Amino acid sequence: MKIGFIGTGSMGSILIEAFIESGALDPEQIIAGNRSLDKVLRLADRFPGLRAAADNGQIARLCKTIFICVKPHEYKHVIEDLAPWATPEKIVVSITSPVLIKHLEDLLPCKIAKVIPSITNYALSGAALCMYSERMLPSDREWLESLFSKISTPHHIEEQHTRITSDLSSCGPAFLCFFAEQFVHAAVEITGIEREEATRLVSDMMLGTAKLLTEKGFTPASLQERVCVPGGITAEGILLMQSYLDGMFQQLIHTTHAKYNSDLSKVESLFYGQKA
Repeated sequence: MKIGFIGTGSMGSILIEAFIESGALDPEQIIAGNRSLDKVLRLADRFPGLRAAADNGQIARLCKTIFICVKPHEYKHVIEDLAPWATPEKIVVSITSPVLIKHLEDLLPCKIAKVIPSITNYALSGAALCMYSERMLPSDREWLESLFSKISTPHHIEEQHTRITSDLSSCGPAFLCFFAEQFVHAAVEITGIEREEATRLVSDMMLGTAKLLTEKGFTPASLQERVCVPGGITAEGILLMQSYLDGMFQQLIHTTHAKYNSDLSKVESLFYGQKA
């Protein structure tokens, strides 16, 4: 079965590489296209057998499952290219959060799924957030989740929770790395430790912490409790962070949701001509 990818930017290329490196897909199964053909040709050079498409229509014609990995403002053009070939048995998978399932169902007669990946999938880890149209059969859902299980832990979520689940699973790695970067910067500035050494220590710490949370039964709260000896150094640090970060994460969620709602309004305008 041929699998198509429209868009080989950051996340599109991550998915392709992860599927191939995990053994979920062979390069010969993949047909990929991008506005910049050079990006696809570089992937084809790395993974012999992967086919570079001349246009989106070729992908739609030859593939039963098509991943759309482009920015929201590019969707209308892509859908116009897909429409002549989007027969009811085909599956279109969107990875873009503000493009709703109903947007695609209104314009395409095929089966629709939405899967929000994470950069952690590049390490064959992390979550994939899965949402489905009613046109998707149980066997379609099972096949798609089986595919994603090779590079992630699939989570079936309600579409109304797209933003907050994406904050946690997809934006979260960047948020955590911002914290790590600031921690390293302060350590270097104040103590003179080598940046490379501090970065290695923080990276190993984050990996070990993730294993405790996912493999050893800890929760964030129980892990803190285990490390924080009353009156100890870690407890003092937690008290400081509590005083500075009070309300910050609530503001963070309000900020990401406001941006999502703005993007959603623009998508509505793009698809239906409504005023954004």
